[in-house]
Amino acid sequence: METVSINRRYFLKSAVSLTGGLILAFYLPTKTRLAEAESNMEINVNAWLQISPDDTITVLVAHSEMGQGVYTSLPMLVAEELEANWSKIKVEMAAGVGGIYKNPIIGQQLTGGSTSIRSRWQSLRTVGAAARDMLIQAAAAQWQVKPEDCQALNSQVIHRSSGKTLSYGQLSMAAAKLSPPTNPQLKANSEFKLIGKPIKRLDIPAKVDGSAIFGIDVQIPKMLYAAVQQSPIFDGKVEAYDATAAESFKVIKLPPNGIAVVAESYWKAKQNLEALQVRFSQTIQPNLENTASIASLPTQGLTAIGVVAHSSGEVAGALAAAKQTLEVEYSVPFLAHVTMEPMNCTASVTKDECQIWVSTQAQERVQQVAIELTGLPKEKIKIHTTYLGGGFGRRAETDFVAQALTIAKALDQPVKVIWSREEDIQHDFYRPAMRIKMTAGLDTQGLPSVFSAHLIGPSIAKRFAPSMMLKGELDPFVMEGLDELGYDIPNQHNEYVMKDIPIPVGFWRSVAHTHNAFFVESFIDEMAHATDKDPYRFRQALLQQQPRFLKVLDTVAEHGQWKKPAVAGHYRGLALHKSFGSIVGQVAEISISQAGELTVHKVVCVIDCGTVVNPDIVTAQVEGSIVMGLSALTEAITIKNGRVEQSNFDNYPVLRLSAMPAIEVYIIPSEESPGGVGEPATPPVIPAITNAIFAATGKRIRHLPVIPGKI
Repeated sequence: METVSINRRYFLKSAVSLTGGLILAFYLPTKTRLAEAESNMEINVNAWLQISPDDTITVLVAHSEMGQGVYTSLPMLVAEELEANWSKIKVEMAAGVGGIYKNPIIGQQLTGGSTSIRSRWQSLRTVGAAARDMLIQAAAAQWQVKPEDCQALNSQVIHRSSGKTLSYGQLSMAAAKLSPPTNPQLKANSEFKLIGKPIKRLDIPAKVDGSAIFGIDVQIPKMLYAAVQQSPIFDGKVEAYDATAAESFKVIKLPPNGIAVVAESYWKAKQNLEALQVRFSQTIQPNLENTASIASLPTQGLTAIGVVAHSSGEVAGALAAAKQTLEVEYSVPFLAHVTMEPMNCTASVTKDECQIWVSTQAQERVQQVAIELTGLPKEKIKIHTTYLGGGFGRRAETDFVAQALTIAKALDQPVKVIWSREEDIQHDFYRPAMRIKMTAGLDTQGLPSVFSAHLIGPSIAKRFAPSMMLKGELDPFVMEGLDELGYDIPNQHNEYVMKDIPIPVGFWRSVAHTHNAFFVESFIDEMAHATDKDPYRFRQALLQQQPRFLKVLDTVAEHGQWKKPAVAGHYRGLALHKSFGSIVGQVAEISISQAGELTVHKVVCVIDCGTVVNPDIVTAQVEGSIVMGLSALTEAITIKNGRVEQSNFDNYPVLRLSAMPAIEVYIIPSEESPGGVGEPATPPVIPAITNAIFAATGKRIRHLPVIPGKI
């Protein structure tokens, strides 16, 4: 058993709800929840758990549900320690913003970085354990027996000797009047009954029957719809539009470079917007003429001195003493998020109140934008977080929220803003285009004694979170995947040259890991082939001091049948990468037609993500991550005449069903603390495939995308 103490600043409070029952929360010290209940004030804002007299157990979740399963996995943490009957569990999105709902890993209420389980693993289990102990104490008092003579099981407290039982609902009122325990005891992994089991997801029925509300589904009385058009040229401005047409409908200018038309339906708003014939300024910024001009900026950084992110050993001396040296350059393009649900937001702004209905990953950022645009205090701003039709980092941004607030405030009427797919693709915060020069020195055994990386590209943190920049010029996000290789290479040196490119960049699923894994794992493969070593054995020799890495590598080699010949015309590639606290290995099996068309037949994936809460959710997330990685293999955002060339799925094609390979997922049993799951399987996909392409053709893919038919 594990004992967890609750510190003074972040302690447990309990209360009686307005309808009766136990509410339990981690609560920052302000007014007591019991006093709030007695004065009929809203008291669910800070609650994590509510047990009602009808035996219903409601778990409030502070993380956005965007398909990753947190509406099931997080309640499982509470229910496990609570000894709850899972059929009695309900889940709701927490109504509060920030405060106790801050993601402790990120520092604000934001869902991302594969942190949901990692950030709540301890605290939500502690909530369940504390509630369990309070219910036992309440039952013991009623029976006039010792608490240690009672046990909690299946949403009941049982008196061991007499067999008497009381349900949690029957005990909820009495339990709410008790002081929470200061050191609730948590279960050992061996005692888990729910955690580790493939529990059915709580959000699936509503998504199947259509009752689940995504942002784009929101309907409120007197709501209007707004269609938006923004300058297709970066930093362009609205120059003119048909003023005569504008007399027939509501037109609102949107800073810094857009215009909106409002109507009773989205289709009508879109038609009216087209009738405006908006003209934008055509001045193109320097270095934004086309993709080639943009690509020249990182290339210029190849000879610049970078900010050192990591340095160990003595690189220069070891490189001079190396038997063989390799130096290579790799690059990746900008990528769009293309979430299935395009950007949208519904807002209502009055002089007294602001309400926002939005599929967002970042509630506090939404709140801050609302404060700035409405002038209202945060207690007058209410955010309703809906289901998200995909996030991937795009919904951590607030540009579409600001538009809805601006329009709603101007009209004094609720408005839903919906972006077209064209607006969505051409006004994204893209995965950064990056370039890298890597150098390796190989010793007399053909193993690397030196690894050096010189990374060049734009910064996400400089725009999104300037306070996170290190040494003024080091973006910690861009170095992810380079600073924890796992391989036993004694001399390492990694540095970053920030190259400002006038294209907005942001978080994309797995952030820098998505390109750094491609860089590193491709280069490891190059080293192996340069010394005539098997890529699996080569990695194995570098991981003798890393048992978790080695276990993943050996397991994926086994299930991927690495030691057995592939069928005629098929070739395999291997990649291994750690991100967000999890280690993932993948073997991709491919073939290439005479016309140069690539077919990915199978991807075998092994993940060590520590203690698994729900294996079905892990498997689903791994599969989805692989799909996104496969799609990114051929995707690219390109620029022509100062604007994004792509506009919809016809010229920004995502992976088609016909191209979907078989995927096998294997989870390494572990009792380590949970790692992330939503992103770690994306980074190894591309290098596993491009390494397989090399095995098939002898052609090394160092620059993405892979052009279909041109391998």
